[in-house]
Amino acid sequence: LSALADPPVRMMDGPAMDYFLIELVSTIRASSAIAVARTKKVEQEMIEAGLLPAPLSSGATPSNRDSMASTSSKLDGKGPTDEEEEEAVRLRLESIGMHVGANVAERLCHERQLFSDTLDAIKFICKDLWAACWDKQVDNLRTNHRGVYVLQDNSFKPIQRISSWEGRADALKKAKIYAAMPAGIIRGALARLGFQAVVVPEITTLPQC
Repeated sequence: LSALADPPVRMMDGPAMDYFLIELVSTIRASSAIAVARTKKVEQEMIEAGLLPAPLSSGATPSNRDSMASTSSKLDGKGPTDEEEEEAVRLRLESIGMHVGANVAERLCHERQLFSDTLDAIKFICKDLWAACWDKQVDNLRTNHRGVYVLQDNSFKPIQRISSWEGRADALKKAKIYAAMPAGIIRGALARLGFQAVVVPEITTLPQC
């Protein structure tokens, strides 16, 4: 009975979320390669069974990650670019973040009344959700009173330690990928609170977001 009345506090190592996000980006990139290889294998089996036409021969040699769709698009000069591949990774990270954010918001709002005003929900994001996920509150909140809210964090934890030997531009590009999951967390939390929103992270100077 004493354990039920005063349950032990379960704690988690502070940098665990940072390590998780670092490995998550690499894992998603690797899993995308596996998914493409699986699709290519199925397509090859269908070609051998006569269910699909063989791809046109050309001087271009497809890589191990090319599927029929990507091969034909490359032959037409419309192959997937690095930006398209990064966008696919970003979308998957954001979807994972939405799932996490929805559950975190539900836990934090367990004993709260429903938010009837959008501004109250945004303030909850700035204070409670931000502190629970990134150990601090938002540094600045601005709005045009027309449904657009700008949340500024001058030292955003997920991108604090990002750097690149290729220079500032490459570091900013990497930071945008690592900001995808936090954007999903915010969007998922708002969705669980009953507010459908579009969350767009903007990074101009590290580690500001």
